[in-house]
Amino acid sequence: MSTHPEVLWAQRSSDSVAEKNIVWLTVNVPDIDESSLQYELTSTGISFKAESKTQRVYAFSLSLFDEVDTEASLSKLSSRSFTAVLRKKALKAEYWTRLTKEKTKLPFVKTDFSKWVDEDEQDGAPLEEDFGGMGDMAGMGGMGGMGGMGGMGGMGGMGMGGMGDMGMGGMGGMDFSKMMASMGEAGGSSQSGLDEPADSDSDDDGPPPLEDAEPSA
Repeated sequence: MSTHPEVLWAQRSSDSVAEKNIVWLTVNVPDIDESSLQYELTSTGISFKAESKTQRVYAFSLSLFDEVDTEASLSKLSSRSFTAVLRKKALKAEYWTRLTKEKTKLPFVKTDFSKWVDEDEQDGAPLEEDFGGMGDMAGMGGMGGMGGMGGMGGMGGMGMGGMGDMGMGGMGGMDFSKMMASMGEAGGSSQSGLDEPADSDSDDDGPPPLEDAEPSA
């Protein structure tokens, strides 16, 4: 039987700079056996399944609020968490209203307040500080489907393409690899939600303002 891990999210938006138009996800899953990781990202959704070294299975799937660019999105597994930076496909100044397409409240999905800034304050919040980095992600680009995800191909040997040296326009000359270089093991420091059952009453599934949640069926 699988358990929902704690999923933290934050975002930035831009109607002109693609590299600033992103969603940051941190899945708090400690001591995951890398060979068990099954992660699939499509333009409209994400699915995740992995087993810890103590044989605890974590899994979830989400339909995203809007489309993302799978080729420009990144991901990394550390000893404490799985982290992904999803590139929003549509360039818009407005934030996503929520992470998921459905309005249903998901107790395991919470706002990452360590990275979140309000929409009207994001221009004054440098991405270098707020987003840190994701360490050395060579070979992680385009993870798409991990072992066991039929037809998606594995991650082994899949390079980052040109992402490592791609400059981030409008970010003070800082390139994408530098933005991702400082996080290392820092992602996912919060472990508070690992044992939270799927039917928790947590109200923290997204930042204000949120549309009224509809009860699940």
